[in-house]
Amino acid sequence: MIELAGIIILGILAQWFAWKFKIPAILPLILIGLLVGPIAAEFLSDDGSKWIEPVWNGEKGLFPGESLYYFVSLAISIILFEGGLTLKRSEIKNVGPVITKLITLGSTITFFGAGFVAHYTFDLGWELSFLFAGLIIVTGPTVITPILRNIPLKKDISTVLKWEGILIDPIGALVAVLVFEFISVGGGGGFTKTALIEFAKILLFGTTFGFTFAHALAYAVNKKLIPHYLLNVVSLSAVLLVFVLSEMFAHESGLLAVVVMGMVLGNGKLSNLKELLYFKESLSVLLISILFILLAANINIEDLLLLYTWKTAALFASVVFIIRPLAVFASTRKSKLKFNEKVFISWVGPRGIVAAGIASLFGSKLLKQGVEGAEYITPLVFMVVLGTVLLNATTARLFAKMIGVFLKKSDAILFVGASFPAILIAKYLRDKGKRIILIDSNRFFVQNALDEDLEAFEVDIYDDGLTNNIELNDVGYLIALSGSDAVNKHALVTFSDVFGEQGSYKLASSEESVDTTIKDRSRFFTPYDDYINLSEAYRENPEINEVKIADEEAYSRALKVLAKEEKSVPLFIEKGKGIYLVAEFEKAELPKENLKLCYLGKEIEF
Repeated sequence: MIELAGIIILGILAQWFAWKFKIPAILPLILIGLLVGPIAAEFLSDDGSKWIEPVWNGEKGLFPGESLYYFVSLAISIILFEGGLTLKRSEIKNVGPVITKLITLGSTITFFGAGFVAHYTFDLGWELSFLFAGLIIVTGPTVITPILRNIPLKKDISTVLKWEGILIDPIGALVAVLVFEFISVGGGGGFTKTALIEFAKILLFGTTFGFTFAHALAYAVNKKLIPHYLLNVVSLSAVLLVFVLSEMFAHESGLLAVVVMGMVLGNGKLSNLKELLYFKESLSVLLISILFILLAANINIEDLLLLYTWKTAALFASVVFIIRPLAVFASTRKSKLKFNEKVFISWVGPRGIVAAGIASLFGSKLLKQGVEGAEYITPLVFMVVLGTVLLNATTARLFAKMIGVFLKKSDAILFVGASFPAILIAKYLRDKGKRIILIDSNRFFVQNALDEDLEAFEVDIYDDGLTNNIELNDVGYLIALSGSDAVNKHALVTFSDVFGEQGSYKLASSEESVDTTIKDRSRFFTPYDDYINLSEAYRENPEINEVKIADEEAYSRALKVLAKEEKSVPLFIEKGKGIYLVAEFEKAELPKENLKLCYLGKEIEF
């Protein structure tokens, strides 16, 4: 009882520590696992036992026999399902081919490159060398996401790393399984035929079960066949059912099935998706905390001592500084990514829970089979996991600045509120070359924005998780246009420092729009207009009009004319290739000549 409670308590403390110091949680989690496991057994316990013994050793332990690895497999399936829910097709318009090549050509290069290096540095047999290579193909979303959250990058870079991290997990697991099966059956001429059959079965059952059950669950949710209070637990049960059923029909097809299921649900019209995401995210945090501590604690001190050699450094350096860049540059050839962007993607390749979990499983199985050199598999993979996470967590931000991918000026615009006037304004700015993201808690509004080919998310502005969305790393402007004065005010107070470093603005409230005592209106989207005025201008004429301004006098006169009109709202000023909010332009003190004044609503003769 104490051990179980201790794992959860220590795991959540590690997560808090990671949040506080903005590092991937895997670092404190693995260190805690090593402390309560092999380090405690060697240096801290009087009887030489671990403080937490994951596998039953005849006297103590949490999981008997293979139970630990069953738990690991089920937990990984839930984590990957949650990752699949976050993958949106709209994100990959520009980088879809790059992602495809990374998980195919890039995986192939990593597999053969790491296999050769492992064979010639540690003198492992070819089979074990390629098993190690298969295990480190994966880059973990559980460790990439925390790293990217703290670095303002172009959306394409974040998208490539995010999608690669989630999609490559089942591929790496599949390759590792095929190599493991080859070792287990002793190779032979019949293995190639068997491997091809197994590969086909994994693809068939993984995609079929994932696709079918995703649509079945979506149908049940949308038709309200599941009561609201059971929604999350039924969804969790469905994920476990899909994983287990797929595994029964084709061994190791379960991971593919849950990723497909998550992607289908995440890109479908599923009501309550937001609640499902929140639940799965919380559950994933708990499971990751437990898993890393358990797997690290399961390592023995003898395993760690195997790594105390120059060969370990040579293997790690080869994987990180040669093989990963080679895979990335080959996969991004002829893409629109710039050279420095490719270098950054090459640098960020941390391994995560799938590599650690499957390595522990296969390593122990091969040890029981008496395979020579099997004792190296688990510690070597953990070395790569811990080393890559430590390297990327401590250097990614600095490295991004050094090579010039760190956005010095984030100029994407986040709109709080996705009403029809907001969508019209967002489309206008998008057509001027701006990146626009709209958020709203109203599903109908969000869907309208998506139908207009805009980026939009169904988000509660009172949710702190908004700041953790890596898709918003390049946002520099915040504009609150919702119909709620409280929401607009909360948005500016809470998120100005995060999303509005270039400027944050809100609609005036009804009282503020007529309060002549307010002199500083630099924080207002328009000088004297509230949501009602904006809506009426939209209803009068749902278009944004443009009028040329010759000089400063004409500019001042045009603003006064618009201020008197009830159904016209001044929005933007165009100066050359730049476009500014009226409030922002006033603050910029730029020459007021040869301008365009853009306004919403009734056309006016100036």
